[in-house]
Amino acid sequence: MPAPLSRQATAGPLVQVFGTEDSPASRAALRFFRERRIAPQFIDLRRKPIAAGELRRFIERLGARAVADEDGRAWREAGLGYLRMDEAELAGRLLADQRLLRLPLVRVGNDVAAGPGEARWRALLGGRG
Repeated sequence: MPAPLSRQATAGPLVQVFGTEDSPASRAALRFFRERRIAPQFIDLRRKPIAAGELRRFIERLGARAVADEDGRAWREAGLGYLRMDEAELAGRLLADQRLLRLPLVRVGNDVAAGPGEARWRALLGGRG
């Protein structure tokens, strides 16, 4: 017998959350979608790196600057704060070193968002959130 509707996740859009288990922003994204009874698919980037084609989808739709975590520790440690890079060079850096990504990366269908922010996630869901 299936679980009561109140405890069961609804069949909605496929939601993928790319992040790390120890990232508070990634946990917040997972909690946000679960509270709306949507079961997100979580991809831990420490266990399985994001595919190059998937990352290119985020970069094409949002731009490399929006996907890069320019305030993060990995960015500072790599010494990238002093470099001027165009979009193509930055995209190459992001593909080479995924620690530079602004997490979580969220994909709902063909729509994408990078970084924390309930307003962005709500916009991805349209009228559902």
